[in-house]
Amino acid sequence: MFVLHLIFRRRAILAALLVLAFFSPAVAAPVRSNARPSRQPVLTGRTPPRAPQFQALPLERSRQNHLLLRAFINGKPALLGVDTGAPISAVAISRAGHFGMTPVSSNSQIPARLRINGKYNEVFVARGLQLGALNLVDQPMVAVDLGGSTKAAKLMKEQAIDGIIGADILFPTEAVLDCRAPMLMLKIDPDARGSMPGVSYRGMSGVPMELSSGYNLYVDSSVNGKRAKLMVDTGAFTTLLHQRFVRRMKIPLRDTPFNSAGVNLKNRGVQTATIARLSIGDVHLRAKKVGVIDLEGLIRGGMLDATPPVAGLLGSEILQRHNGIIDFRTKMLYLRK
Repeated sequence: MFVLHLIFRRRAILAALLVLAFFSPAVAAPVRSNARPSRQPVLTGRTPPRAPQFQALPLERSRQNHLLLRAFINGKPALLGVDTGAPISAVAISRAGHFGMTPVSSNSQIPARLRINGKYNEVFVARGLQLGALNLVDQPMVAVDLGGSTKAAKLMKEQAIDGIIGADILFPTEAVLDCRAPMLMLKIDPDARGSMPGVSYRGMSGVPMELSSGYNLYVDSSVNGKRAKLMVDTGAFTTLLHQRFVRRMKIPLRDTPFNSAGVNLKNRGVQTATIARLSIGDVHLRAKKVGVIDLEGLIRGGMLDATPPVAGLLGSEILQRHNGIIDFRTKMLYLRK
């Protein structure tokens, strides 16, 4: 799986917020046509069509249960994972040259490097990042090693991803992510108001999401009756609980031959456990099998031992099975019971 959790120290948080401030909706402009206008206007008596304010982009679901979007970086086709667990969008360091991306200059207001899980990574700029009809100009993307994801893609005999779309794009565009369809809906016109058209939450249970200082989204949950929080993470192929949390709950663990790792972190063994009752808002799952992994280094700031603690990651399999819809404008997660 690709899990991009960018956890910053205090200074790096300020740097990340500078990047997020740069992604104001004003930089998001519709793609312009290359067609030349006629010399004289043609009067038809009809109201000229308005430029689209919103768009819905179909996503692909990989064999690793990741949501993928076909896009263009500097005019070249790119396959990007939609990762709600990533505060900052990223490009695979091995692909930055292919797309003709350039490092951030030293005199730029954008940080040239960001600290990711203890190591610094360079920030590159795409002259144009095209998502459907939306063209983001001079888009910063942190360059990360996605070699683990590439190896997994080869084993699955599918195309490796070129990068990741993170919260820095999903929040300014007031995205709505339908994990079941799957579909990504974005606001194209920064002046457009109101909710995303065509989206219905009827019959679904809404759960408020809390936005952390590291730009991750968390929902209240409970594990066998114990209150906890889960990070909403479409980059996690399955729901993963923190190993120490599960052990403290005295829930039996079973070993597996699988390993997983985050950016700049070593591989870690994955175990499994069966949770008698896992609840997210009003949605209650019985005898739910989950993955168990050491999340130290991926989740920082004392959140693993907070009250209530962060127990793990709410992954793609629950979001898909329960028709999960993530609304970045209202910071609400909707699930079908």
